[in-house]
Amino acid sequence: MAEPYRFHPSILREYDIRGIVGETLGPDDARALGRAYGTMLRRRGGRRVCVGRDGRLSSPSLAEALLAGLAETGCEVLSIGLGPTPMLYFAVHHLDADGGLQVTGSHNPPDHNGFKMMLGKGSLYGRAVQELGRLAATGDLEQGPGRVEPVAVFDAYIDRLARDFAGTRAVDAVWDAGNGAAGAAMVALSGRLPGRHACLFAEIDGRFPNHHPDPTVAENLEDLIRAVREGGYEIGIGFDGDGDRIGVVDGRGRIVWGDQILQVLAAEVLTRHPGATIIADVKASQTFFDEIARLGGRPLMWKTGHSLIKAKMAEVDSPLSGEMSGHIFYKDRFYGHDDALYVAVRLLSILASDSRTLAELHDAMPAVFNTPEIRFDCPDERKFDAIDEIKRHLEADGVAFDAIDGVRVAEPDGWWLLRASNTQAVIVARAEASSAAGLERLKGRLRDTLHRVGVEPPGEL
Repeated sequence: MAEPYRFHPSILREYDIRGIVGETLGPDDARALGRAYGTMLRRRGGRRVCVGRDGRLSSPSLAEALLAGLAETGCEVLSIGLGPTPMLYFAVHHLDADGGLQVTGSHNPPDHNGFKMMLGKGSLYGRAVQELGRLAATGDLEQGPGRVEPVAVFDAYIDRLARDFAGTRAVDAVWDAGNGAAGAAMVALSGRLPGRHACLFAEIDGRFPNHHPDPTVAENLEDLIRAVREGGYEIGIGFDGDGDRIGVVDGRGRIVWGDQILQVLAAEVLTRHPGATIIADVKASQTFFDEIARLGGRPLMWKTGHSLIKAKMAEVDSPLSGEMSGHIFYKDRFYGHDDALYVAVRLLSILASDSRTLAELHDAMPAVFNTPEIRFDCPDERKFDAIDEIKRHLEADGVAFDAIDGVRVAEPDGWWLLRASNTQAVIVARAEASSAAGLERLKGRLRDTLHRVGVEPPGEL
C-alpha cells in the first residue's frame, strides 16, 4: 500500500483537473495524479502513456512530478515536451499509446494550471476523474519499475496538420498565439501554407505579457483585428493558451463567433456526409441549428465541455462538432478531438476553394441580435446551486426550459441561457432575438432571473 493522498476537492472537475498553483495544486498533486492515473491505466490493461505540457511557468515542475508518479506504477512514459494540448492528443494516436496527459491551464489565468487526460483514444472525464481521487485516497496503487523516454513528435504533428490543406487560391492570414503553447506550431504550420502570413505573439511565455489567450473575449482579439485591417488580410486566426480553441475575425475586422465558424465548416462536411449529425453546445445560435437542418444535416444540441462533446460525437458518429467557445472537433479525416490548428487548416482550405471571402460568407449568414458568451464571476461553491435555484423557480412558474446544460429558455422572439462553467468560477449567460428590442427584453429576463436568486448580473446585461 502507498501513502494515501487527498486532492483539494475543488480541483477534480467534470472533464479535467484544474487548480491554483500554490493554493490548491502543486507538484505533490501532480505526482499523486501520476500514481493514480498509472494505476487506473495498468488495471485496464494499458502501460504506454504520453505526457506533454504547455508554456505556463509552473508546468515544467508539474510535468516532472507527473512523470515520476507515472513511472512509479510501472508505466512506459513517452514525454513529448512543450506543445499545444492537441499535439498530445495526436501523439497518443501517432505513437499508439494507451493514454495521455497534458499539463495545462488552458485559457485560465497565469497562476492556474491543471491536467487534461485521455484513457485509450478517448477523454477521461466525469466519474473517472472522481475515481482518480478515490484511488489516491485509498493508497491502493500499482507499483513497479517504469521508465520515462523523451519522444519528439513536433515535426510529425505539423506534417499531419498540413496534409489536409487543399485549395486553388492563396488566402492571406494573420495568426495570434497570445504567447500560448501553440506559438511554435503556429509558425511552422503557417510557413507551409500558400499566401501571406503574419504571426503575432508566437513566443511561448506563461506570463502572457501581451493579452490573455482566450479568443472568446473580444478585447483579446484587438491586436488581431488591428493587424488584419492594417495589413489587408482576409482572415485573422487566434488561439487559446493550449491551442485547442480557435478565434476568428474576417477581413473587415468583425469577430466570427464559434457557432458561425462551425456553420462554415459544416456546410463543407455535409457535401460529403449528407444527413450527418452535427453537434453544437447549448450556447450556439438557433440560426446554426436551423442552417444545419436546411443543409440536410441532423442538428444536435448538447452539453458544453470538450470531453462531453467528444463522447457524444463518438456515440452518434458525428463527423464534426463544436462549441461556442471555439472548441471544434473533426472526425472527418481526423481523430475526433479539438485541435484549433487543424481547424485553421480546414477553414483556410474552404476559403481557398471558394471565390467568396470569409467576410462575404459572414455577410450571407442570417441577421440576428444576440449577446456574445457573457462570463461573470460566481464562486465555485455557489454557481451550481444558483442554477438549480433558477430551475426550481422556472418550474414553479410553469416556464418550459431545456435542461441539457443549465437552463435554455425559448421565447416567441428568441431564447436566453444561463449555465455554470465547469472550468472557472463563473456563470455563463447568452441571449438571442430577432430584433434589437427583443434582445433588450431578453436581457431584462436574464437580469430579473439572476436577481431572483441573489446573483448580481454583469454589466453587459
